[in-house]
Amino acid sequence: MTARIIDGKAFAADVRAQVAEGVAQVAREAGRKPGLAVVLVGEDPASAVYVRSKGKATVAAGMESIEHRLPADTTQDMLERLVDQLNADPAVDGILVQLPLPGHLDESAIITRIDPDKDVDGFHPVNAGRLATGLPGFVPCTPYGCLLLLRDVLGDLSGKDAVVIGRSNIVGKPMAQLLIGESCTVTVAHSRTRDLPAVVKRADIVVAAVGRAKMVKPDWIKPGATLIDVGINRTDEGLVGDIDPACAEVAGAMTPVPGGVGPMTIAVLLRNTLVSAARREGITLAKPI
Repeated sequence: MTARIIDGKAFAADVRAQVAEGVAQVAREAGRKPGLAVVLVGEDPASAVYVRSKGKATVAAGMESIEHRLPADTTQDMLERLVDQLNADPAVDGILVQLPLPGHLDESAIITRIDPDKDVDGFHPVNAGRLATGLPGFVPCTPYGCLLLLRDVLGDLSGKDAVVIGRSNIVGKPMAQLLIGESCTVTVAHSRTRDLPAVVKRADIVVAAVGRAKMVKPDWIKPGATLIDVGINRTDEGLVGDIDPACAEVAGAMTPVPGGVGPMTIAVLLRNTLVSAARREGITLAKPI
């Protein structure tokens, strides 16, 4: 068996094209473009590259890209005042504070200061609660992108046995909640899970988001399972995921690294910003994404 390779780059391009259509509708009906504000504190090279990518994608979708680049010695009060300004700005539909922040800043306090209805990253506790209780809200971009890929590959997910490896607030926990919402039977595995290979072996769906290069091995995989690899690990071989590429010999379908989940994150960020603008303007999108 050779797994179908899930082309996240192509799927993300389709999502972004749909977003651009929705942006054009909002611009026509509201008389303004949706606006995404991104805040970068300090000069972390990886964060700077990511912010640049987000800015280019935002403009390409027809949205307003609003960037605030602050020095590394920015104080908590200064950053909180900027978030308050963006919350109050009617031209801003989405606010994203790039993480990680410099060590002297309280990330939790900043995340919770963002208006939940402009929290397009989906990290605010209010949005986490909405997801857990099935209410409309913003879902973190990476797990929602994973869900879109799974639906595209498998269609109806109900009744599937799913294992999520990793329990972070950004990926693992919301991914589990999304899969529960799809009527999957979900196990959240982590560093203290007993006999992890046996737990993974029974899964129809495996989402790996643990940050350990090639941790998931072929003999862990149920034949025909669908594998979603969220990991991005820099090694001497280059970028590799949390799932050993050799798992393709057993799996039915799997995402590559790079080119799998990564492109979906920005695509969903744009989608969330569009949804925020439409909600705030009372517009029903002709083609919901």
